[in-house]
Amino acid sequence: MRDLPAVLVGAAPLSAADVVAVVRHGAPVAIAPEALDRVAATRSVIDGLAADPNPHYGVSTGFGALATTFIAPDRRRQLQASLIRSHAAGTGVEVEREVVRGLQLLRLQTLASGRTGVRPIVVETYAALLNAGITPIVREYGSLGCSGDLAPLAHIALATMGEGDVRVLRQAQEPSSEVIPASDALAAVGIEPLTLVEKEGLALINGTDGMLGMLVLALHDLEELLLTADIAAAMSIESQLGTDAVFAADLMALRPQVGQAESAANLRSFLGDSPIVHSHKGPEDGRVQDAYSLRCTPQVHGTARDTAGYAATIAGRELASVIDNPVITLDGRIESNGNFHGAPVAAVLDFLAISVADVASVSERRTDRALDPARNHGLPPFLAHEVGVDSGLMIAQYAAAGIVSELKRLAVPASVDSIPSSAMQEDHVSMGWAAGRKLRRAIDGLGRVLAIEILTGARALDLRAPLQAGPATGAVRDLVRTVAGGPGPDRFLSPDMEAVTALVQSGAVARIAKEHTS
Repeated sequence: MRDLPAVLVGAAPLSAADVVAVVRHGAPVAIAPEALDRVAATRSVIDGLAADPNPHYGVSTGFGALATTFIAPDRRRQLQASLIRSHAAGTGVEVEREVVRGLQLLRLQTLASGRTGVRPIVVETYAALLNAGITPIVREYGSLGCSGDLAPLAHIALATMGEGDVRVLRQAQEPSSEVIPASDALAAVGIEPLTLVEKEGLALINGTDGMLGMLVLALHDLEELLLTADIAAAMSIESQLGTDAVFAADLMALRPQVGQAESAANLRSFLGDSPIVHSHKGPEDGRVQDAYSLRCTPQVHGTARDTAGYAATIAGRELASVIDNPVITLDGRIESNGNFHGAPVAAVLDFLAISVADVASVSERRTDRALDPARNHGLPPFLAHEVGVDSGLMIAQYAAAGIVSELKRLAVPASVDSIPSSAMQEDHVSMGWAAGRKLRRAIDGLGRVLAIEILTGARALDLRAPLQAGPATGAVRDLVRTVAGGPGPDRFLSPDMEAVTALVQSGAVARIAKEHTS
């Protein structure tokens, strides 16, 4: 684990920053003492129900379509273990370590609420696995986003039982390339495998934790990517001799959309001190009607910001939620409910994928304009060094177009689909996990499309010499030049594209733009 302060679980809802710190950066977790007291008190309710000859769902019955089947006391431990083993039915490629840690952390948060009926040792074991850097193998397919992310969460629970496979950290804090049996990983750090008792199996798998974790991470990444989109657009507008007059605050106030105003303010800051922009201002400048991809940047980028704002509201509510079925109420009742349905999270995951595709689409259009001598106001075709011999950035735009085409497919909502399961007991599901998976791919694609626009904008700004770029756009161009060469004869282009993508995805472009904005 990195030398980061511990995140306290069980005292208050986790913040999005808490989640990112633990799941992406390896911050340790600590359990609030009062949370363990709540957990123990609620467990006593379950112990009382377990002794009752009348059936109680999840305590002395089967699950799902078998909810009316009474299970005798001497078979209940087998019932719990069987539930986890059978539900750990994921298939496909492994999901990313940070997504798995999100599953672990967010399920831990619910367990620590004291509303699920597990024993304190279960809470402590989940925290111990996180702090030891033990990451269960979770596979991509298996969750329908209803009754919780069942299969992914079951793989987490299986590891706490000392079964299945996990990955551990090397000394260099990198995931091991070797798959290790969970029993070996637990023994190596002195964690006793759990033997689950009444109610605990259900409590470990009934949650929206996977889709919520992916939503929180997506929102974190989009905050930087949307600022990056603004600086990329500024580089395009500036190098294509566009006007910044259309971004004036009074014009934005005529349509008081919050995200639009923020994006326009960024563009004014990035372009206001640009010698290139000032070089063609005045009565003789007839370019007051730039193409939509330049002129309407705040409207497109702003919509994505507003979408992200709504999604963050949903994420915040979900982080404050207790998702389990059944739950133990404050007055000691055990009640079935439908809070495990992923619809609220699934819908905003899909909503974000639509905005991601739109931001990438308008970015690619700006890139295409920069390469077309009929539209780029004096720049060479494809920004090539020797036209005809060199192809310049022609195929970089092809790559952006290919990604945008895929992003449009990824924007098709998963949440409108539903395939019944469990003998029609679970007859309407959210597909929220699938929405989260495709959003992660979409965000990766957006970063790459923006990187291609920035690479293009940097070359176009160089070709405007001796005119100088503005402070922010010039700083980004100089940052690009630390990893990718400027104008000149054609060279192997893919490494430049990958290097600039790394700058975008690390947040370096957004940071340097902010540092050079007045």
